Amino acid sequence: MKNFTELYEGLKKVDVVQRKKQARRMAKMAKSASFQMKKKKAALKMRNPAKLQVVARKQVIKSFRDKFYPNYDQMSLQQRVVVDQKLNQKYGKKMDKMTKKAVMKLKKVEVERVKKARAAAQGKKDA
Repeated sequence: MKNFTELYEGLKKVDVVQRKKQARRMAKMAKSASFQMKKKKAALKMRNPAKLQVVARKQVIKSFRDKFYPNYDQMSLQQRVVVDQKLNQKYGKKMDKMTKKAVMKLKKVEVERVKKARAAAQGKKDA
């Protein structure tokens, strides 16, 4: 069985049309009761190091985008692709280092996050 990192790294590149189609499918799925329950169950569990790595990487990339391109959200799709390539080319190594630090921070916060989620779940059961 493949683990999360192998699956995540093995994702194929998709074009704009396919990405839009996926977005519509996921938006529809996110409304379903089974998906909501899956999210609630996942919130009660510790995330594995691979998932923490992905989350940390996304946070670091977002921080770089906000710092160097504050109007990133208003850019066209083609501009965002170019910006992402520039950032990765220019700051890729720095992003990797910052990701490692961010993973350590996330690991520390993860236990607290799960405790809060479980306490909230208990509170809802009692009420």
